[in-house]
Amino acid sequence: MSKQHESVLEREVIQSLNLGKEGLVVDGTLGDGGHAELILKNTIGVRELGVDRDIKAIERAEKRLASFRDRITLVHGNFSDIKAILKEANEVNVDGLFLDLGVSSPQLDSPERGFSFMRNGPLDMRMDSSQKITAADLLIELSDEKLVSVIKEYGEERFSKRIVRAIRKEQRQGAIKTTLQLSNIILKVVHASKKTKIHPATRTFQALRIAVNDELEHIKKTLKNSVDILQESARIIVISFHSLEDRIVKNFFKSEEKGCICPPKIPICSCGHKQRLKIVTRKPITPSVEEMQNNSRASSAKLRVAERVYV
Repeated sequence: MSKQHESVLEREVIQSLNLGKEGLVVDGTLGDGGHAELILKNTIGVRELGVDRDIKAIERAEKRLASFRDRITLVHGNFSDIKAILKEANEVNVDGLFLDLGVSSPQLDSPERGFSFMRNGPLDMRMDSSQKITAADLLIELSDEKLVSVIKEYGEERFSKRIVRAIRKEQRQGAIKTTLQLSNIILKVVHASKKTKIHPATRTFQALRIAVNDELEHIKKTLKNSVDILQESARIIVISFHSLEDRIVKNFFKSEEKGCICPPKIPICSCGHKQRLKIVTRKPITPSVEEMQNNSRASSAKLRVAERVYV
């Protein structure tokens, strides 16, 4: 049985949301409900709308948050559809948006979900099990060039070509259907780094997970939509766990903090762009040494905060 997911940066999340006595917080990545429980416990009149694309996560969170059922609404859906979800829930004014972009412990620790290279299971990796395409499907459907690109860009894996050659060699014998099958293929051609000490399959599995779930595009869409739903002074809090996610969040916050974005030579503004966010964290907030020692999965977490402004 998988252990309960440990939420990261709990104190920092509460402080960063800067909530009043009432209002609505949208948790776009509900997971097991750890951060939602934290917010509800530390406030009195604040309500939550919790969204997750994993129905199993919704079921676990429902049990965990049973004592707060009058203050929380749970929705099975994708956070990138937040505008439609709010409309369906008859909610208009949002006082805080929280996104934890990490994969939860139950997802990683459940072999049947196919996220882990350490536990044997079907090569799946779908956050939403109603989705058709799995990681095993991608290995078959993507061209060599596209698969190399996915592993290199999403996994930041410098041995992507070597790994794809090994995958194709194995596929000549038969389809790659399990996590350990893929993990062992990678282990044959990529050696563990003494510097990083990470498993050689880590980056490839990360890349396939991102591709299967189209994670980066959903993050971009969510951020774009999020600004429209926030009230004046409402904050958006994002915890990311790898550089690709953090870069998207950082660049989005910077672009929305700008006013006119016309070229300097143009004397009169024609872009119509207005500042919509004020960055609260110029540098990301990271876990304390103590938290990283107690929860190894917190080590790569970065928290960024921005506040809605109307000009």
